Amino acid sequence: MEFAEAEAEADPGSTRPGGRTARVRTAVLRAAEDVLAERGFAHLDLTDIARRAEVGKTTVYRRWGTVSGLVTDLLLDMAQQSVPRTETGSLLGDLRANARLVQRTLADPRQGALFKAVIAAGTCDPKAAEALYGFYTARVEEWAPCVEQAAARGEVPEGTDPHEVIRAVSAPLYYRLLTTALPLDEATADRCATAAAVAARAGAYVREA
Repeated sequence: MEFAEAEAEADPGSTRPGGRTARVRTAVLRAAEDVLAERGFAHLDLTDIARRAEVGKTTVYRRWGTVSGLVTDLLLDMAQQSVPRTETGSLLGDLRANARLVQRTLADPRQGALFKAVIAAGTCDPKAAEALYGFYTARVEEWAPCVEQAAARGEVPEGTDPHEVIRAVSAPLYYRLLTTALPLDEATADRCATAAAVAARAGAYVREA
C-alpha cells in the first residue's frame, strides 16, 4: 500500500525519526539505492522509484523534484549513517581503521556498486557532483582530528595538513575500485594506511608557508 501524501512537501530529513515523512524518505532512498546499485545513475527515474518504494508519484516529485535532488538527499543520508571515527592512540592505528572502513564499504557488492554509480553521476550532473563533494568533505572532516592528534603527540611534523593525509589513505582504494578488477582486501587497506603514515611522518603533507 502506498504511503499517504499528507507530508509530501516537507524538506528531506526535516521531520522526526519514526514519523510518516521519515518512513517515506527511507523507502524512497532505499529504492534509489537499489536502482543505482543494480542499473546505475542513467536508469534513475522518479516514477520508477515511487513504484518501487510504494509511495505516491506526486509525493516523490514534490519532495525531491529531480533525480539530482534525490541523489543529493541520498548522499546526505549516507553521510549521516557513516560509522564514526575510531581512536586507537596512534597515527598508524587510526589510519588503518579508516582504511579498513573504506575497504569494507567498497568491497561490499551492493555498497561498491552504489558508490560507483554515485561517482559516475558526479561526472555528468553538477548537482550530484556538489553533493558528492559534500559527502566526502564530511567524511574527511570526521577523520582529520586523528592527524591533528598525531601532530600533538609529535608523530608528524607541525603544519601537516590533516585533510590531505586522510585523502591519501582512501584515494588508492577508490582508484582500485574504479579502474581495476583487483580485490579490495584488508591487506590492501593496511598498505594504504602505512604508505600515508610513512609519507606524513616524512613531511610529505606539510602545508607550504
